[in-house]
Amino acid sequence: MIENLSKKRMVFGISCLILLTIVVLIIESKWMKAGTRRQEFIIENNSTCWKRETYEVIKDCHPCTAFEIASRSQGVCVLTHNKEVLKCMSGEIVTRSCDRVAWLDEKHYWSFQISLTIVGCLSTAVSFLRQKSLNRRAMLKIQNQLGTC
Repeated sequence: MIENLSKKRMVFGISCLILLTIVVLIIESKWMKAGTRRQEFIIENNSTCWKRETYEVIKDCHPCTAFEIASRSQGVCVLTHNKEVLKCMSGEIVTRSCDRVAWLDEKHYWSFQISLTIVGCLSTAVSFLRQKSLNRRAMLKIQNQLGTC
């Protein structure tokens, strides 16, 4: 189907897709401002010492257990299902809800990349096999035409 298109139509189609992509990116950047996402997270025991004094991250952002989420034993796990433990300079230890787990995002990224590589390799192999089959058919057709003349 695509091989029936002329070069001008292919270039026109690709140009339209590129233009549409740029327009969508511009529209999304206008609508999605950096501050529109709500960054107010639930804090355990309503302590906000980390807002008014310096703090140290004791445990990086990590997922809550299924029990903590289901039982709602920790309020910070309800909203984002992630938590991090902070220690304020006053000595108070606070658990705060956080947005993203870095190692989990990295794991998802690499599994996505690996699956794309596998799909790409399989597609390439199928394309080569298909091309080989078509070449063989064309060669047989030519041989039959030459043999019957």
